[in-house]
Amino acid sequence: MPEPVMERNVSTNAKMPAVKPAKPDATPETDAEAKRTRSLRPLLAFKPYLLRHKAVLAIAAVALVASASVMLAVPVAVRSMIDHGFSGSNGAEIDRSFATLIALGLGLAVFSSLRFYCVSWLGERVVADIRAAVFGHLATLGPAFFERAHSGDIMSRLSADTTQVKAAAGTALSQAVRNLIMLAGALSMMVYTSPRLSGLVLIAIPLIVLPLVAYGRSVRRLSRTAQDTLAEASAYAAENLGAVRTMQAYTNEPAVVARYAGAVERSFEAARSRLQARAGLTAMIIFLVVGSVVGVLWYGAGLVVRGEMSGGTLSQFVIYALFAGGALAELSEVWGEVQQAAGAAERLAEMLDERAEIASPAVPTRLPEPPLGRLTFRGVGFAYPTRPDQPAISALDFTVAPGETVALVGPSGAGKSTVFALLLRFFDPSRGSITLDGVPLPDADLHQLRCRMALVPQDVALFADTVTENIRYGAPDATDEAVRLAAVAAHADGFIWALPDGYATQLGERGVTLSGGQRQRIAIARAILRNAPILLLDEATSALDAESEMAVQKALEGVMKNRTTIVIAHRLATVQKAHRILVMDQGRIVEQGTHASLVAKGGLYARLAELQFGLDQAAE
Repeated sequence: MPEPVMERNVSTNAKMPAVKPAKPDATPETDAEAKRTRSLRPLLAFKPYLLRHKAVLAIAAVALVASASVMLAVPVAVRSMIDHGFSGSNGAEIDRSFATLIALGLGLAVFSSLRFYCVSWLGERVVADIRAAVFGHLATLGPAFFERAHSGDIMSRLSADTTQVKAAAGTALSQAVRNLIMLAGALSMMVYTSPRLSGLVLIAIPLIVLPLVAYGRSVRRLSRTAQDTLAEASAYAAENLGAVRTMQAYTNEPAVVARYAGAVERSFEAARSRLQARAGLTAMIIFLVVGSVVGVLWYGAGLVVRGEMSGGTLSQFVIYALFAGGALAELSEVWGEVQQAAGAAERLAEMLDERAEIASPAVPTRLPEPPLGRLTFRGVGFAYPTRPDQPAISALDFTVAPGETVALVGPSGAGKSTVFALLLRFFDPSRGSITLDGVPLPDADLHQLRCRMALVPQDVALFADTVTENIRYGAPDATDEAVRLAAVAAHADGFIWALPDGYATQLGERGVTLSGGQRQRIAIARAILRNAPILLLDEATSALDAESEMAVQKALEGVMKNRTTIVIAHRLATVQKAHRILVMDQGRIVEQGTHASLVAKGGLYARLAELQFGLDQAAE
């Protein structure tokens, strides 16, 4: 199990891994956690995504410095116009001053638009790269992660949180740098213009900066809470909309709507608190800036009246002071956005720090070519991580020869599906070993291992795509003709052509437009198209009617020839032709043999057969 990466304040309904719920309004419990809460380090983790685009970054930097420099040159032109252009009605000086201002305006327009395009492009590009990287990382995590995680919370991080990071990677970053340049340049020019007035301004700066830092921390914490509550609401909505038929069948719409409205209201309250903090920060900064500028202007006006300073010099100083004040005010806004993005980046970093429990070894052992399909279990024991004290299987020993068909039967909870999970290396056994063609599964490359198996699960997974693409999921490079032949072999071709657009028909999310039997035949066609040497059938015909089941059984008999096949079935009529039947109970093999020999023994299999066939006869 991976070490917890980061703790956060989160609702217990949004169950993300490596996170423990905290009490409402909890304060950081350790110095390390407090430091992390104030740190922008989560944002720095995404610096490599920005540095991938150095050319655009360089253009943006040049445009940013140029636009700031042009702005800093404006007050000098204004001073010259006031001190020289108006004295003695010097028309030529006025013309030159205004021409200079026009040129500066043109330069500002060009460099500002270039900066805007580059930083906006960087923001969009970086967030696209981050989303692709996060999704790619999620795809490598095993079932153990998704058993702990909540799909709605994952999607919230993948969409809403990456959008928050986009603001920091693009406009917020450029605004911060630009305003820092403006602040530094304006302060320098203020000192150069009038050291006496600059001293007054320097006294006011700490009164502006200290509230900026304090409020920024509060915005960071409130932003994190807002993102968490939004994830909770999204998770609840995704769950219930995914089970909309069950919700409506039980007339549970009012209760679900009311609970979702409560979750949305909590999200709104968290967002409102964050907005109040940012609004208070903005109001305080603007008041302090305006008050400081007015005070300095008042004092400077006295100097002009006494002849100790020219009007142009005072105007130049005031404009630079306004630039510095505006830069500080914008920095307060940017700081709030950066803190908000840092909270989102922290949530993304938690997910990227998750590590798959199951991975390929550094130097994998190559599986034999051509594949044989021999599977061997030796003393295998396993308990699921969520139920470590309840073994799912114990001391499991059996071998499946190449081309053999073995059926696993037994009551629910006997461990049959766990055998498939271990074969596909969704989990590793806690004891014993499993080998494929003599190679222990942990020693083989994970991708190569799974490529040798085709699974038809009981709970068929279809996607909101065409019939063709759903079947092609088993072999992404397969031709349309290969897809059609696989559908024919699965006895799915007939009902597919009866759909509105044939193989181009969109199936809707999870294939809701198809019946259970039709979905299962699509899954069988997918497995046939994969053409793997090992076939895993988990109740592959359970959703079929009697006629379809007979047709698909005939199709499967052809597919199973020369392939190692393991079949899980509760309906014993579907496994009578298996070479061997393994009867499982409480995670152990209690009987094995053919259908006839097991019935003759009078054990568990015989009782199950008598019950099922007796009921079938009664039904007839």
